[in-house]
Amino acid sequence: MTHVIVTGSEGFVGQALVRRLLSDGLGGRRIARLTLLDVRFDAPHADPRVVQRAGSIADAALRQSAYAGHGGCVDAVFHLASIPGGAAEKNYELGRSINLEATLGLLEDLRAARSSQDGPPRFVFASTIAVYGEHLPAVVDEDTLPDPGLSYGAHKLAGEYLVADATRKGWCQGLSLRLPGVVARPGEGTGMLSAFMSLLFWRLAAGQPLTVPVSAEGVAWWISVAACVDNLLHAATVDPSRLKPRRSYQMPVLRFSVGELVEALVRRHGEDRRALVHYAPDPFIQRLFASYPPLRTPQAEAIGLRHDGDIDRLIRRATQG
Repeated sequence: MTHVIVTGSEGFVGQALVRRLLSDGLGGRRIARLTLLDVRFDAPHADPRVVQRAGSIADAALRQSAYAGHGGCVDAVFHLASIPGGAAEKNYELGRSINLEATLGLLEDLRAARSSQDGPPRFVFASTIAVYGEHLPAVVDEDTLPDPGLSYGAHKLAGEYLVADATRKGWCQGLSLRLPGVVARPGEGTGMLSAFMSLLFWRLAAGQPLTVPVSAEGVAWWISVAACVDNLLHAATVDPSRLKPRRSYQMPVLRFSVGELVEALVRRHGEDRRALVHYAPDPFIQRLFASYPPLRTPQAEAIGLRHDGDIDRLIRRATQG
């Protein structure tokens, strides 16, 4: 029987991960206890296996409460909680405490946690493509040196090194995955500069107009929330002997233009959808979210990480969770 902890469980990816863990288990094993950590919960969870702990993961007492019960044993931790780039820039202390210090705290907590019969607990860390920085080379591959341009990316990169070091020390079996933008986040994404990437899916499905702040030719990296969760779950079960010492992998993605996505959505929902999209490129947003070079991830694919396969399957999986 398996005990799993998820931080940031109320987020977009976190909620999808929780649903999959409860329905499918982990590595063929049923979840006995699923401990969720987040700042707040809108309502108690209906599944009796779920334990919710509300508060900041920077609080050591909150983290320790996650191990209460189940004999103090944990089989896997999915660390998704973070303060994203813009918010972390505006409040450096908050970003540092969650993105860096709490990550170290979670890893150090595992020193005292009881290991399962399978050995040290798995630790899956949600890193980010922000570790590469704003100025990308002509092609990004697994030898591209990170060059973070924001504190968010710098702290996530430091977290990757901490995960590898904790693995070396035997506290956990860790793996860091660099996540791209994940679609299709519901809602308006108020305040998020990349909100248009998900809004395209929902607005065109509903027959509603949308002004896109990038050009039709703007190219991005894309992955559905379902494929992202597939990779997170695989990361927690892959044979550790197959992993490189750095324990850090770029999540594979599809790369296509915004215009190609619109055409695929038109094929799915009808010709009238094309006229609903108006392009009003903002140079800043175009540079940040629609100027991505080719990405090569053979090492990630060799250990079983996958993208959606094609644009039509991405659309289906992005809108079905």
